[in-house]
Amino acid sequence: MEELLAGRQAVREALKAGRPLHKILIAEGTKGALLNEIQFLAKERGVPVLKVERKALDRLSRTAPHQGVVALAAAKEYAELEDLIKATQAQEEPAFLVMLDGVEDPQNLGAILRLADACGVQGVIIPRRRSAGLSAAVARASAGALEYVPVARVTNLHQAVDTLREAGMWIIGAEGDGETLAFEADFTVPLVLILGGEGKGLSPLLRKHCDLVVRLPLLGHVTSLNVAAAAAALFYEVVRQRKFPSGREEELGKEN
Repeated sequence: MEELLAGRQAVREALKAGRPLHKILIAEGTKGALLNEIQFLAKERGVPVLKVERKALDRLSRTAPHQGVVALAAAKEYAELEDLIKATQAQEEPAFLVMLDGVEDPQNLGAILRLADACGVQGVIIPRRRSAGLSAAVARASAGALEYVPVARVTNLHQAVDTLREAGMWIIGAEGDGETLAFEADFTVPLVLILGGEGKGLSPLLRKHCDLVVRLPLLGHVTSLNVAAAAAALFYEVVRQRKFPSGREEELGKEN
């Protein structure tokens, strides 16, 4: 689970050792050569650095002296995007990867990871910025699924999309005003399904990178779905098309 590292030396050594860190918190107004080195190493390794009030670090570290710096170690080590691609290529099942564009709520990320495990998603891709990381809260919300679903964290989602397309995958985004109904799309192809963040949806530039943008029908009075709820509907449509094309459970037995 997530571990708190307090103090400048502890955080610097964790960065130098390449330990996976969720984020680093620095008290506002904190200065010094060692702090500059920490920020340099964090940038080099893609670890988010946030400035917070000193009293916030006091609450986090409690009795441990933090010297104005606290790091939160990730609950699980991140995978590399290249490893996800290789893993999909080694399987008989067509690729099924999920990319999350700015999902910042740990509960939503954990719920999506739980769904991903249930629906055979081979990996999840998140950005280094504007995203919940693999924190203890995410691990709890995933109900253990974090141990089974590899998560890659990338600096640039657009570049990642280009890499995935070159690997032969279709890039399918999900948005409320998508041009194609999700149930009419072909999810049997090797694909990357992109879901947008809470209240924001897909970023315009990332949407332009999609081969197709699908939507879910909304028949009531609400105009949008929680990202985890949308993920559930879309993931199971992928499962239905791939495993139960006739709508009968016997289809799964034919493949085993």
